[in-house]
Amino acid sequence: MVAVLLAVLIIILLGGLGFAVHVLWWIAIAALVIFILGFLIRVGESAAGGGRRRRWYYW
Repeated sequence: MVAVLLAVLIIILLGGLGFAVHVLWWIAIAALVIFILGFLIRVGESAAGGGRRRRWYYW
């Protein structure tokens, strides 16, 4: 009985971990797209003129 409970616990843990990793991959991809878009928008603004050069990040 203990072995069955342990096996079920491991299956639930690995299944939840797999779901969490899958969700984290999508979040990472979305963050990368936002990062690239922000970089391109800032580069486009500085290339259009305006005289003052600003950083595209705030840290």
